Amino acid sequence: MALSRESVLAALKAIPDPVSGKDIHSAGLVRALNVESTAVRFVLEIVPSKASEYETVRAAAEQAVLALEGCESASVVLTAHEDKKPPDLKPSKKPVQKGPERILGVEHVIAVASGKGGVGKSTVSANIACALAAAGKRVGLLDADVYGPSQPRMLGVSGRPSSPDGKTILPLRNHGVTMMSLGLMTNEDQAVVWRGPMLMGALQQMLMQVQWGALDVLIVDLPPGTGDVQLSLAQKTHLTGAVVVSTPQDIALLDARKGIDMFKQLKTPLLGMIENMSTHVCSNCGHEEHVFGHGGVAAEAEKLGVPLLAEIPLSLDIRVASDGGVPIVVSQPGSAQAKAFHQAAAALIEKVLA
Repeated sequence: MALSRESVLAALKAIPDPVSGKDIHSAGLVRALNVESTAVRFVLEIVPSKASEYETVRAAAEQAVLALEGCESASVVLTAHEDKKPPDLKPSKKPVQKGPERILGVEHVIAVASGKGGVGKSTVSANIACALAAAGKRVGLLDADVYGPSQPRMLGVSGRPSSPDGKTILPLRNHGVTMMSLGLMTNEDQAVVWRGPMLMGALQQMLMQVQWGALDVLIVDLPPGTGDVQLSLAQKTHLTGAVVVSTPQDIALLDARKGIDMFKQLKTPLLGMIENMSTHVCSNCGHEEHVFGHGGVAAEAEKLGVPLLAEIPLSLDIRVASDGGVPIVVSQPGSAQAKAFHQAAAALIEKVLA
């Protein structure tokens, strides 16, 4: 018998809720239920003052699900919320400035940045997230490129996130990656015309009011440049570090250096650099050509004393896979292009996620 949402809910109806006297499903405690092949993930939304009592309930729910035929892994996370106001990504007043905060359940936050647009930063973010998930890490991906959100298309995710209590936003998931993007809340061709305070409010909510669950790492796909979103992220969140993506050409490197200097000023560690569109191999004759030059990012990384995490080739297959919603790490895991992303993911695991 295949594992299904119905069989999971039936098992959870046997677990009593110590507060209401009902079962945990009838009491409305089960949220964000996700059943994938042999794995089950969900959260239990509980009364904050009863957290210690619900740890026993959480363990019982996890065991009940693991006992189901076809279930090989189960993840049950406790969460508590009280405010019933609906989420509003356009705050009417300027957000109160606070110091850096940790995101509940998230061990590490890694920003992926670029000095300029068009260097493939979002493609790199999506593939590294999928590569980390393939390596067994619990991975989230926040699309913070507010003006040009592309992760819903790249990860093949559609539909609007739900908010069961009017405050917490439940993210979507695909390819083993939990993902949230402003692009899920707007039409694909709708422009986001916001000033700085609106951006900061939206970023704060996508960081702190999304139910990320337990994650080893949250990858944040930043917009290009050195603007409000980058500054707000560094000020509001404990960043483990940043990865800077650039093509080898001099113009791209000029802007990449500005991004690196920004992280230096914000006291955010630079975990490494990635050279994208490093080389092109002709699919017909096999001739290798460095369309944008070669080695510029490696030289810059050596100068800064940080690792070159990977050299990603310029490849039609990478573009087609991204446009199709199945990153090449997932669609062609054994390809040379995918191996470059796996190399970057392995370097990050060794450096901060081991």
